[in-house]
Amino acid sequence: MVDAGRLGWYARRLRTMGPAEVAWRVRRAAQDVARDVVPPALGRPGDGLPTDDSWWDDALAAFRRADDRPLLLDRDRALRVAAEAPGSVAAVVAAAERVLEGRVRYFGYPEAQLADPPDWHHDPLSDHHWPRVPAGRLDHRTAPADPKWVWELNRLQHLPWLAQAWLVTGRDVFAETTFRHLDSWVEANPVGVGIAWRGAFEAGVRAISVLVALQGLRDSPLLDRDRFRRLVTVLDAGARACWRERSLHSSANNHLVGELAGLVTTTLLLPELPRAEERCRRALGLLAAEADRQVLPDGVGAEQAVGYQVFTADLLLVVLVLLRAGGRDAPRAVEHAVRRSGDLLAALVADGEPVPRYGDDDEGFALRLGPASHPTVRDHLALLAAYGAPAPPPDTPATGPGPHWVQAATGGRVGPVPGPWTPPGPQGSLHAPHGGLVVLRSRAGGRRQRVTVDVGPLGYLAIAAHGHADALALTWTLDGEEVVEDPGTASYYGHPAWRAVHRSTAAHATLEVDGEDSSQMAGAFLWTTHAEVDEVGVDLDAGVVDAAHDGYTRLPDPVRHRRRVTAPPDRLGLEVRDVLEAPGGGAHAAVVSWPLAPGLGAQPTADGFRVLRPDGTEVAVARLDASAPYVVEVVEADPATHRGWSSSRLEARRPACLVRVVVRPAVDLVVTTTWAPGPS
Repeated sequence: MVDAGRLGWYARRLRTMGPAEVAWRVRRAAQDVARDVVPPALGRPGDGLPTDDSWWDDALAAFRRADDRPLLLDRDRALRVAAEAPGSVAAVVAAAERVLEGRVRYFGYPEAQLADPPDWHHDPLSDHHWPRVPAGRLDHRTAPADPKWVWELNRLQHLPWLAQAWLVTGRDVFAETTFRHLDSWVEANPVGVGIAWRGAFEAGVRAISVLVALQGLRDSPLLDRDRFRRLVTVLDAGARACWRERSLHSSANNHLVGELAGLVTTTLLLPELPRAEERCRRALGLLAAEADRQVLPDGVGAEQAVGYQVFTADLLLVVLVLLRAGGRDAPRAVEHAVRRSGDLLAALVADGEPVPRYGDDDEGFALRLGPASHPTVRDHLALLAAYGAPAPPPDTPATGPGPHWVQAATGGRVGPVPGPWTPPGPQGSLHAPHGGLVVLRSRAGGRRQRVTVDVGPLGYLAIAAHGHADALALTWTLDGEEVVEDPGTASYYGHPAWRAVHRSTAAHATLEVDGEDSSQMAGAFLWTTHAEVDEVGVDLDAGVVDAAHDGYTRLPDPVRHRRRVTAPPDRLGLEVRDVLEAPGGGAHAAVVSWPLAPGLGAQPTADGFRVLRPDGTEVAVARLDASAPYVVEVVEADPATHRGWSSSRLEARRPACLVRVVVRPAVDLVVTTTWAPGPS
């Protein structure tokens, strides 16, 4: 029986769909039921794969020789990579040795100890065993465990570590462990059964790691015909699922990119598969269209989440690297998308500045070649440089051997792909009008600051799954250190209360009206009303952003929030003027929030508040002027409201001051906050 909570979620989700999507989902549900009745079997006659042993002998021989396919991990290249990046390679070997010990850590959760071989359906942190039933029957949203943890385990992204460790050390234990894990995974996860098959996206991302690792181990005597046949059969089934069950309509976000990237990887590295070339060509055509949609013309990710922009660009980059390594032309739309995304990301972190967070970040890896705990913008830029795009800032070395493998596979750096957009503006300020991001930079007296202002949409497609209710929110860094920040993602499934608060308007550096969010949540990855920002005026030369949004026009007495941010390029500090435009003349309460970076404290003053370091050093002063009486509240690590926390890792958070300027209800409310930096 479906409980009332689930029925309510389905009803809200249904309201975001058009007739075509409703019909498509009904057809897919019927197909899922049919597959539940007759679960798919591995390698059964009629699935399109040859059955005679001689064909498989020839296919394995061609795979060992890497005939007619791209090659990334290779024994000769491993010697070159080890010589060029000995520290990075040593770190990968250390990561592989932790895998041998059964030690894994995902997201901000504690380290877990796995059995040998692992139980692929068990979450040791919650001691939850995911049922081995057809995947369509699993409701991961209501389970007493975090499905992302077990999905991360089943992506098998530790296998490229083991393959690299075997190539550079020659120790057989790394190859033995890889194949033991693969054998047990295939046995425990029949196609279409269990949490690992809950969504084609998981099959697509998993295929990339399995195939790259398998290529690295292709001359191991442990890779015999029967093992190769079992693995290829599963990979082929996953590739078919990536096309047949691909994400469409309001779900066609980064998941669709992952599904297509997995399908392309499978057909490129296993060209013997039936109709491989046709399937590859079809997937590349759709991937090119999605690259244009999901990376906007100004380089901003359409999902309004910098973490997902990096993840999506990494998936596209894997495809580009494999195509170039195989001597094939890549779709120009994909190359252009990755290039303009890289331009935008590089512009954000110029001068060694921290990456401004906005929207969700689930720390997803496209291909985990290095030992880093989570992907970063700077690691992505280093991979782009190895592929041939402009180099990242000089103070941002890669944290793993990935760029060296890319250079070895693609022949080193080549000329950059022409891009349609270059960030303009004084001091490197920029306005990305399609994505709705403004960056204002200032320099004075040997010091520097960066202000970002969000004037973009809530998120991508009808559900805006990974957006936050942060219309007109800003961040402020001073001399490369964050003062006012975005509070981060905090959680997906592990801590639902964290997720609700960290997505809320009240958690961001913007204005909340009458206790309401600027956009309305209807589920953990679902929004039913989206605030629209309009009347955007940007003057980079003067350092001015003036914009308004309609998120509060749904209130009984409609009101619009207008914000004007002024940060001239030739002096430090900024002025933020918030106005409530109420045509109906009603009074409204407001809260202007200022989430501070961890380690900073706040002390109210007669006309505002001071921002202090733990030793009492003054970082900044905020002076307030309001058209109605106000109170300054300082919240830190409140366990009841979950306010006053900062999250730099999924499923982890740490205390951070949230300054709330609570203004009494008034008509034509105006609040001006003037920020000035403290002494250098």
